[in-house]
Amino acid sequence: MEVVVFGAGSLGSLAGGLLARDHAVTLVGRDPHVAAVRESGLRVGGEFDFSVRPDATTDGSDLSADLAVVTVKAFDTDEAARTLATGRFDAALSLQNGMGNEDALADHLDCPVLAGTATYGAVRPEPGAVACTGVGEVVLGPRAGGTSETADAVGRAFRTAGIETTVADDMPRRLWEKLAVNAGINATTALARVENGALLDGPAREVAADAARETARVARAEGVELADDAAVGAVERVADATAANTSSMRQDVLDGRRTEVEAINGYLCSRARERNVTAPVNRTLTNLLRAWEIDRPQD
Repeated sequence: MEVVVFGAGSLGSLAGGLLARDHAVTLVGRDPHVAAVRESGLRVGGEFDFSVRPDATTDGSDLSADLAVVTVKAFDTDEAARTLATGRFDAALSLQNGMGNEDALADHLDCPVLAGTATYGAVRPEPGAVACTGVGEVVLGPRAGGTSETADAVGRAFRTAGIETTVADDMPRRLWEKLAVNAGINATTALARVENGALLDGPAREVAADAARETARVARAEGVELADDAAVGAVERVADATAANTSSMRQDVLDGRRTEVEAINGYLCSRARERNVTAPVNRTLTNLLRAWEIDRPQD
């Protein structure tokens, strides 16, 4: 399968590197990472130890492939979709954080858009390299739920590349469960400056759990069945599996970068207001991160 991975950050580079073991992959990202991959290939370390030589470019326009895997930050989704729309793809798959990415892609792309989640941990230690900090799972399927031949084909392609993959028929529920995980883990660890494992006990645990419970209440108000216990349990499972990891939002804060809080906790707060559901913990987390973003040094 020919695959374009649009967004060669940590997760995108890891997914692209794993896929490149069995498929023709093009990474779309920024220099100096792209330049290093073009010159010497991509080194995949951590839980893995191999090198691959995918194509790499900083220009994502006018590309064509069987599949576009989108891994950019949520606030860059619309721009990515417009760029991808200049090319031709048989299918697209979002493996991004936050909600609404699939709809934004579908607004611009003339192909099926699949929803997906990924619990692999990844960091990019230097240009031309990515490290897997925890082997997880990719779950994908039609964004509105149900089954499709496209989802089955993409699932097979991921599995042949050695990626733990489940093709699911309940992606709306899984996306809300993922939102509960991100709302509980990302914002809490970013503000407390702790690794994911700190949410398994201690004072930060209840903050993360309450954020997840609020997410479940909003999901149910949206017509998606997600129990409070299921949402909290998902946070605990991911925190345990990635205990030594630095969450993506904490990485952004440590590096002084804009976060995805608006697509995660901010999205939840917006939906809560529309559904007349209270979400005080997520509102507090959102406002604190907004305050930090306003005050952070600008590039």
